[in-house]
Amino acid sequence: MSAVFGLDFGTTNSSLAVFRDGGIQVLEIDPISPSKKSLKSVILFDEEGDLYVGQEAVNYYLEMGGEYCRFMRSLKTFLPSKSFEKTYVFGKRYGLEELIAIILKRVKTQGEKIVGHSVDDVVMGRPVFFSTDREKDSLAEKRLEAATRKAGFKNINFQYEPIAAALSCEKDLRSGEEILILMGDFGGGTSDFSVMKLRGGRSGKRSRREDVLSIDGISIAGDVFDSLIMRNRVAHHFGRDVKYPDMRGHSLRMPTWIISTLCQWHLIPQLRKSLEFIRRVKLTADNRQAVKNLERLIVENLGFAVFQSIEKAKCELSAEETSVIRFKDGDIRINEILSKTEFESIIDEGVTRIRRCIEETLKKAGVPVSKIDKIIITGGSSFIPKIRRQFIEIFGGGKLEAVDAFTSVAYGLGVTASML
Repeated sequence: MSAVFGLDFGTTNSSLAVFRDGGIQVLEIDPISPSKKSLKSVILFDEEGDLYVGQEAVNYYLEMGGEYCRFMRSLKTFLPSKSFEKTYVFGKRYGLEELIAIILKRVKTQGEKIVGHSVDDVVMGRPVFFSTDREKDSLAEKRLEAATRKAGFKNINFQYEPIAAALSCEKDLRSGEEILILMGDFGGGTSDFSVMKLRGGRSGKRSRREDVLSIDGISIAGDVFDSLIMRNRVAHHFGRDVKYPDMRGHSLRMPTWIISTLCQWHLIPQLRKSLEFIRRVKLTADNRQAVKNLERLIVENLGFAVFQSIEKAKCELSAEETSVIRFKDGDIRINEILSKTEFESIIDEGVTRIRRCIEETLKKAGVPVSKIDKIIITGGSSFIPKIRRQFIEIFGGGKLEAVDAFTSVAYGLGVTASML
C-alpha cells in the first residue's frame, strides 16, 4: 500500500492523517479554516442545488443569514438513531449515510490532492460507545462503514478514538521508555477514556491489543454542555417559562418536548412541524415576545447562530471568570452574563458522571491510581477547568498533559495505519 489515511470524523470537526513512506503526517484539509488541519463536520445546501462543506458552509450560512439554505451539523450523533433514516432537502431525498459520505468524500478528496494520488485504504476512528445499547452501537458502526464506502474508500478498518489519541503521544517518548497512561478524549458528542501502556521506539507492524488495559466512554461532551447552557440561561428568551390558558382558562406551560428540542441544536428544524401550535400559543401567551422569538428562530433557521454564541461564551470561561452570551437578530436580543461559577454549577451533574466513567475505566483496567504515570487529554472540552480539576483531584498534580485538541486522534489513526 502506497498510502493509508487515518480519518477522524468528529461530531464537530474532522481531521486526516496519512501514513506513507514510513512516516505519518496530519494534512491541511480545509485551507480557508482558521485551523487548516481540521474541517468542520457541516454541510450546507442552497436553493440552487449548490453544496458547501466545512468552513465554506459556515461562511455561506452567516453571509445569507440562514435564509434560502439548509445547514446540517452534528450528523455523527444520529448514527445510532433508528428513527433517522432519511431527510428531504429542497425536495431531494438524502439518507444519513449519504450526508455523512459528503463530508468524508470532501476530506478524502482534499487528502488525495495533497498526496498526489487516490487512496483506497483508511483507518476510521470511532467512539468507545456510539450508544450503550449494543444493537444501536452496531447499527452506528455499520452506517459509518457504509458512509465511508460511499465516500470512495474500499478497505476500511476501525480504531477506538481514545486509543488513537494515546498512540499519538508515543512518538514523544524516549526509545525504551515505558509508561502507563490514562487517555481522555473529549469530543462534541462523547467523552472516551482508555488505560494503555506506551513504549518509546516501537517499530514494526504489530497488534497493540495487549497494551490496551481498558476502554470506556459516556455520551456527555461539548454539545451536552452547550444544551445545558441553552436550557438554563437562554431558553427563557424563546418561551421556556411562558404560560398560556387552555379552553377552560387553566394555565398551561410551554410543552417540555418543545423546550427539550429547542435545547438540542441539531433537532431545532423538527420544530417546523409545530409552528401552527406555536403560533396559536403566541396569541394568548403571557410573554408573546418570547414565543415570537421562538417562531423566528425556527422560521429563519437561527439555531446555529444562537448556539455559536453559547459556545463562544463557554470557551471564554476556560480563561475568564465571566463571559457574555450575545445574540441580536431582528427583535431577538440576548445579552446574558454567565459566570464561571454558574457554568460549573450547570454542568456539575454531567462532570460527575464523567468522573465516574474515569474511575470505572481504572477499575476495569485493574490499575490503582498510583500506577498511572501520565494523564493525557484532548478535545475541546478538555480545556474546561472543572473537567481538568477532576483529573487533578483523582491523580494529584503534575501528571496532566494536554495534546492537540483537533489532530491528535487523526495522528493516532495514522499510527494504527502503520501497523496494518
